Amino acid sequence: VQLQASGGGLVQAGGSLRLSCAASGRTFSSYAMGWFRQAPGKERQFIAAISWSGLRTNYVDSVKGRFTISRDNAKNTVYLQMNSLKPEDTAAYYCAGSARGYYGSTANQYDDWGQGTLVTVSS
Repeated sequence: VQLQASGGGLVQAGGSLRLSCAASGRTFSSYAMGWFRQAPGKERQFIAAISWSGLRTNYVDSVKGRFTISRDNAKNTVYLQMNSLKPEDTAAYYCAGSARGYYGSTANQYDDWGQGTLVTVSS
């Protein structure tokens, strides 16, 4: 699938953003999907993932309780709702898809990647 992320922007600390990742292709509903982020000078970090059905999710500890991943298979879209944003959340955010249904934290297990959308959180 081809993936296109959107929804990034500039927000004050404590604010919210919702990222979207639109997928093309008829197999989206069979893909597990994930979100990663990469800050300048740092390695790409796993944020969240969701199973193909949407029934199972996985989060990195630092975003639990603040971020929510969801998907709408009818719209071929996965979302990342980000609340209580902190300056350390500033990064380029990437969506990724796994044709094998992997929804873990290892980046090289994902097959397809979207371009990044930049999130900047000011203090």
